[in-house]
Amino acid sequence: MADRRRTPMNDRVAAAHLADAPAGLERVEGAAARIGVAVADLLRAPNGARDRQLVYGEPVTVYEDRDGWAFVQAAKDSYAGYVPSAALTQPFEATHWVSAAATHAYSADDFRSPETHALSHGSRVQVLGGEGRFADTNLGFIPARHLSPLGDHANDPVAVAELFLGTPYLWGGNSSFGIDCSGLVQAALLACGTPCPGDSDMQEAELGQPAPAGDYRRGDLLFWKGHVALVRDAETLIHANAHDMAVAIEPIADAIARIAAQGDGPVTAHKRLA
Repeated sequence: MADRRRTPMNDRVAAAHLADAPAGLERVEGAAARIGVAVADLLRAPNGARDRQLVYGEPVTVYEDRDGWAFVQAAKDSYAGYVPSAALTQPFEATHWVSAAATHAYSADDFRSPETHALSHGSRVQVLGGEGRFADTNLGFIPARHLSPLGDHANDPVAVAELFLGTPYLWGGNSSFGIDCSGLVQAALLACGTPCPGDSDMQEAELGQPAPAGDYRRGDLLFWKGHVALVRDAETLIHANAHDMAVAIEPIADAIARIAAQGDGPVTAHKRLA
């Protein structure tokens, strides 16, 4: 059975490319849009539980817009769900992404001017011009050092994860305003140009190859049932976790013992990325 998390189909519509959609559903091609708010919850159903989040400028395909809710599929990982229709904006040509932990857009190219938007790491914007300290964008003026051109990637997912140190833990979170374990891993890998699904069970199944037991290397992934962490070095890892209610660094041995003691079991996989 297809995973509903990555299947653009609900009780009324199905993406036209789905070969095995049930009869009676309207087949739709979908329309391009982008997220037009700082952070949008991607919900399992209208007014339902949050599965993941999308940040400003992320591209989506809209398969249905009904009663104030849009049924969408995210381009970054194919995750499907519902966002408020008001959270969407028309497609625009994004040129840069926010590579800092977070940033602000300002009303003028002056840090003393009023800010107009708060943006998370990973947000996408269109740079229209500007030289020097600020880039003139579709949202206002953003510090140029906080932006990277689309296609320019970081080279160390652990260093990207460390940008989020102290970020509050948020179940289903995908932003610098709140993030969970799989959201942190996804942000770190996507920033480095490595495709990454949204949930830890998908990540365990699809990322990397098994690594030798106890041979911890920077960038390895450790999985538990419902949890994932990035290895920093032979002794420590970084993860968004409900124990600290934040992104934190923890000794690997301590984390393994603590998670087992709280009833969540042993490490289920140790994976190494190519």
